[in-house]
Amino acid sequence: MRVLSPLGVTPDTLKPLAPRPASLNGLRLGVLDNSKPNADVLLLRVAELLAARAEGVTIRTWTKPGSSRPATMIDEIASSVDVLLTASAD
Repeated sequence: MRVLSPLGVTPDTLKPLAPRPASLNGLRLGVLDNSKPNADVLLLRVAELLAARAEGVTIRTWTKPGSSRPATMIDEIASSVDVLLTASAD
């Protein structure tokens, strides 16, 4: 008999969080909408509020083709913005 464990295997090493900018001044802020209901409303409003607290912030948005679909535009996003907001909302 073969017994399988339901526990997943995880790496032993922890990866550090990405460095956070000290300020948003002059940065390019991106929004990745995952296509769930109201995700675009939530994320764009958060981006607008953040941009209002800094000078020279630009906002660019992308929308995934569906919430369960991969973000095929990830390379474009990475080369186009300094900070990215993404989340799930229903």
